[in-house]
Amino acid sequence: MPVIASRRHFLQSAFAAGTTLLTTGSATASVTAAATWKAGTARAVITPETPVWLAGYGTKRVPDGKLHDLWMKALALESPDGHRAVLITSDFQGVPRSMSHRVFARLKELCQLNRDQIMFTFSHNHCGPRLGDDLIDYYPVDAAQEALVQDYTDQMVERAVHLVQAALAGLTSATISHGAGVCTFAVNRRNNREADVPDLIARGIPLAGPVDHSVPVLRVTRPDGAILAILFGYACHPTTLSFTTWCGDYPGFAQLELEQAFPGACAMFVNTCGGDQNPLPRRRVELCEKYGQMLAMAVKETLNGPLHPVSPQLKTAFREIELPYLQVVGRAELQALQQDPNSLKARWASRLLKQLEQGDTFESGSPYPLHLWQLGSEVTWIGMGAETVVDYALRFKSEYGPGTWVMGYSDDMLAYIPSRRVWDEGGYEGGSNLFEYGRPAFRWQGDIEDRIATGVRQLHDEI
Repeated sequence: MPVIASRRHFLQSAFAAGTTLLTTGSATASVTAAATWKAGTARAVITPETPVWLAGYGTKRVPDGKLHDLWMKALALESPDGHRAVLITSDFQGVPRSMSHRVFARLKELCQLNRDQIMFTFSHNHCGPRLGDDLIDYYPVDAAQEALVQDYTDQMVERAVHLVQAALAGLTSATISHGAGVCTFAVNRRNNREADVPDLIARGIPLAGPVDHSVPVLRVTRPDGAILAILFGYACHPTTLSFTTWCGDYPGFAQLELEQAFPGACAMFVNTCGGDQNPLPRRRVELCEKYGQMLAMAVKETLNGPLHPVSPQLKTAFREIELPYLQVVGRAELQALQQDPNSLKARWASRLLKQLEQGDTFESGSPYPLHLWQLGSEVTWIGMGAETVVDYALRFKSEYGPGTWVMGYSDDMLAYIPSRRVWDEGGYEGGSNLFEYGRPAFRWQGDIEDRIATGVRQLHDEI
């Protein structure tokens, strides 16, 4: 991994990579009017140069090469009244609270950005690196691997901070417009058996279960017509691939294609509540490339169609709400589970017992991050922590209207976040699996959706 010699050197390299501009003929909204937004972008390669294991799937995943580089990117926005906000996107599987809070603290110190002004998202790519204590019990690791992960995580904290500084330093006049396309490869994995999907598709039989096939698109354009940034989202797990090669999965291929199609633009992806959605069929590189191309095509078609201008006003709100556990695990139960045939559960039980032996106590719930950003009167961004299921996107878009983006996988990869429907049904996303994420419990309380909806409503009323 390249060492950042100085802030000045980093800013120069970030601008060279992320803010080169090119005039295009694809603009549909007027770019001759006075631009009153300010926007800046920056991007940096985050592909590890040390053998940090790949995150996810719970096996010993030593990297064996790369299909393409992994990236972290930032979009800084400033409204005419001087209010700023920065969205970070990344090809990480999951950013843990222990990492993101370090980034937030540094940005408060160095850039005077409060928590409501920063959203740190991750695509949930399973061909990306481990970070900090995210999914800590998944991995049968040794001290040497933990040291590599800690060193890489420390570097990524610094890289995120410098990235935001670069995006803020590059603020320039801009106009913003938005629209939405459609892409259809996501499948509700709870309601369709993976092995059956190819045959169902071939026979034209409709797949079951709720999905969100919308592709929200935000275009940031300079007054000369050059596209500065293309932000887009989709609700689907980036789990097309399950091998040990660095790759951004379908979002990585989509971003690469868009940046080739619009030279100088910074293409950025957010996962819009794909916790129960899979790209099916999968497990082949050619399918991953195909899905990336399908998503990029949906974005291109949206950019070439009529987009709607976003008026230059920015409001941001944030709060952490408490999500209570159904029941906190006890010492006797943990002692019995140390010999569980599920090795992940056994490692989890042993780790928590050590915490109890050291005098720690377990909280009755977990803090949960919620953002609400209002861009003009036209676009509402709702940021939610961790693996949100598709019901949240469908509900909040219905409640808050057109132009609403619901971004899961923000700030903290703490667990699956089921809706009430999914909680009642149980299963992997809604049942007793919180131990996989290191939580000192098996399940959330059943009112989790109501608590989150109340928190979002309070943020909406606040701004």
